[in-house]
Amino acid sequence: MESIDRPTIQRSATDLIAEVKLQSPPAAAEKLAHFGGAEVAAVLTRLSPGIAQDILAALPAETRERALAAAPLEFARQWQRNALYAEGTIGRMMEPVYAEFPPQATVGQAIEALHELVKSAFITYIYVVDDDERLLGIVTMRDLLFNEHAKALRDVMLTEVFSLHAPTVLENAMKQVLDRHYPVYPVVDAENRLRGLVRGQSMFEARAFDIAAQPGSMVGVDKEERLGTPWQRSFFMRHPWLQLNLLTAFLAAAVVGYFQDTVDRLVILALFLPVLAGQSGNTGCQALAVTLRGMTIGELKPGTERALITKEAGLGLLNGAGVGVCAAIGMYVTASSQDSPHALLLSFVVFMAMVGSCVASGLSGAMVPLTLKRLGFDPATASSIFLTTATDVVSMGMLLGLAALLVR
Repeated sequence: MESIDRPTIQRSATDLIAEVKLQSPPAAAEKLAHFGGAEVAAVLTRLSPGIAQDILAALPAETRERALAAAPLEFARQWQRNALYAEGTIGRMMEPVYAEFPPQATVGQAIEALHELVKSAFITYIYVVDDDERLLGIVTMRDLLFNEHAKALRDVMLTEVFSLHAPTVLENAMKQVLDRHYPVYPVVDAENRLRGLVRGQSMFEARAFDIAAQPGSMVGVDKEERLGTPWQRSFFMRHPWLQLNLLTAFLAAAVVGYFQDTVDRLVILALFLPVLAGQSGNTGCQALAVTLRGMTIGELKPGTERALITKEAGLGLLNGAGVGVCAAIGMYVTASSQDSPHALLLSFVVFMAMVGSCVASGLSGAMVPLTLKRLGFDPATASSIFLTTATDVVSMGMLLGLAALLVR
């Protein structure tokens, strides 16, 4: 272990933690790579386990080994155990188990051991395990303090223990604890062996970050990007999505170009292209927001996708008809003021285009995240870019197509 003065380590850790929390794990790892193992370990032990594990995984192998060698034994073992589980799972977020006792241990022995344990760890429950580390039960502090010291833990423990499985992804785990609100949960593997603990606060913090990252993901901002991310890295994270957005914008422009003769003949249509694009885009965003929210909090159950799509299509029809009437009146007034002989027909074209584009937008808002999820991608990933493309192409195509077909 490196010989570094403890107060120096603590001061360095305090200064570093504030900076590290503002950065993505790769950026934080790059910053910590220049420090000694003891300093890195001091920082990681004071971070959320999930964040610490992500940073540890991003560290160069040599720095990681130095940090593991300098960390307290229980943290080093837990970090190595957490690394066995995929990113985004409960196993990745586990803390070490301190208050772990065999069933034959007495209440008095547990209390005596806690006198030392509470000096270095925040302990909420006592965990009773067998020789193979299988979780048998838990003992609350109340039961521990109000029972005779000679009683064995097996006689006072609660055997109906709620636990989380280490491979469970955070989103599914949040659904399981939604109506429990325990301060800490034991985490077990497939054989019910106690692998670690996860605090409810850590779960909610991690989930809150995922939800906060969704609006950025919808427009191509990587969830790893933070306020402290260097501008060069931010540029390379964002720019590919902007190139994709430009490509999709060319697709919408190609639709307008295809109907160039119609636009030249009926210039008034150009005034209503952004109107249709804006209204249909908002309709699609509403459907997208509701769909993503349903996925996030678990309301969207398997088999309910068809009902969701039908509902959003119906709402698109109703909303499109409502705003379509107003848009048609606007077109009639505008065309009449220009003495257009097609004022009434153009009003009908705008109405039908608004209804059709809003229906298509509602369908797209529901189907884009569902399709991304089915393909194995994050449903929020750049969904707004794909939705905008669909709404622009359909709204402009319907307006110009109907005008070209009906207005001679």
